[in-house]
Amino acid sequence: MKIFTAGLATETNSFSPIPTGQASFTSCYFARGGVREPAPLFAAPLAEFRRLARARGWQVAEGLCTFAEPAGLTTRAAYESLRDELLAGLRAALPVDAVLLSLHGGMIADGYDDCEGDLLARVRDLVGPAVPIGAELDPHCHLSPAMLTHATALICFKHYPHVDFIERARELFAIIADAAEGKTRPRMSSFDCQMIGGYHTTMEPMRGYVERLGEREREPGVLSISVVHGFPWGDVPDAGTRLLVVTDDRPELGEVLAAELGRELITLRGRTFRRFHNLDEALARLPACPPGPVVFGDIADNTGAGAPGDATFILAEILRRGVDNAALACIYDPGAVALAHAAGRGACLDLRLGGKLGPMSGQPLDLRVLVQEITPSLQQRWGASENPLGAAAALHVAGVEIIVVSLRGQVFSPDVFQQMGIDPGGRRLLVVKSSQHYRAAFTPIAAEILDVATPGVLYPDFAALPLRRIIRPKWPQDPDIFDAAAPGPNRGRLAP
Repeated sequence: MKIFTAGLATETNSFSPIPTGQASFTSCYFARGGVREPAPLFAAPLAEFRRLARARGWQVAEGLCTFAEPAGLTTRAAYESLRDELLAGLRAALPVDAVLLSLHGGMIADGYDDCEGDLLARVRDLVGPAVPIGAELDPHCHLSPAMLTHATALICFKHYPHVDFIERARELFAIIADAAEGKTRPRMSSFDCQMIGGYHTTMEPMRGYVERLGEREREPGVLSISVVHGFPWGDVPDAGTRLLVVTDDRPELGEVLAAELGRELITLRGRTFRRFHNLDEALARLPACPPGPVVFGDIADNTGAGAPGDATFILAEILRRGVDNAALACIYDPGAVALAHAAGRGACLDLRLGGKLGPMSGQPLDLRVLVQEITPSLQQRWGASENPLGAAAALHVAGVEIIVVSLRGQVFSPDVFQQMGIDPGGRRLLVVKSSQHYRAAFTPIAAEILDVATPGVLYPDFAALPLRRIIRPKWPQDPDIFDAAAPGPNRGRLAP
């Protein structure tokens, strides 16, 4: 047996001011001929596919693997160049018995609303109708008819935070390997829930719902069940929440199960997303919080969903109010990092910080700062993966420590503070630019965690998002869609 593996991923935020070009991929992660280990999120599945295939004595041809930090529209030139390089690697590897890909599912390029559907169609053209093609996806993807038509099996991470990407890689490998050996015939069925929203699987009711999906996967004929959360800030026709079921040649069972689970998810609407606070509410609550670090999640400026990462709203307010014993990570400002490095550790200098990438980043702050720490390469660990943040500096001003980075990246763990000489456990307030992934590692040290919504690219009011291209109706933009008199949600079933 011979398999081909490759990866091409980013998450496109239609409202982000930052274009995603070729350099966005090469500066984030770029590997030819095999991923390096330890591998970050979207490369880690390829390393697992390689390990599992070699354990069976199979030959592995490894193509391009690259991904970019989420941002705005991918340029046509970047997408077509990277796509064509991936396809050239596959063409050189032919014939193959299976193809396994690590994709995101939410990539939008100039001229391509559905990059993954386009890529899978071209892969199918090369390998022919009989070769199984599998792809592991982020649940914040757009599930399109083209993706369902040209792939054999698609699997999303089940958890958000995404802590199960290796488990899902093993699951997908088993499905595609069995299909390649003729043991099964995977068939996909999906159900359109006609919703946009957020789904936090660490809290009820989503935690219990995901556990029930695992139980249903043990039923005869069921190979996999995924919740396609969708990405609310990706304005394309296929955006939205769906259920995806993979069966062993039992599409009727898949359709019934997807509809049943989809309708159950609809009943949970409005309860699947954590409550957020405005900044005044959060700061007013701070003095009454239990002893220990209080963590503010700056959810509207999460680079992991395409925000710039240089918003100054929270920093400006805590400085204005004189909040001290605080630390913030991370502000994306390569120019400020360069100036801090030029000045050196221990230097004091006047610096214009943040607020450079548009009105949703707030105003730049003119500060007198102490350069507390510098590093040429800040690496943030998340599970078994490493995530580069580039050259970085820790700046001190008025009792607040600020980590400034030269590569955009959301905060995953307290490790980012520790590597810059800041003890997160000794701070009263920690501000992290992240929406959800930070919770797994910060919960053990936090006295309390508050999601704080400021003006920004990711302001989490789904009903108010200026979406122009989604297929309507969608809840909550159309709040009465599920009333008894409204059309039933089953009419949105997505078929290849």
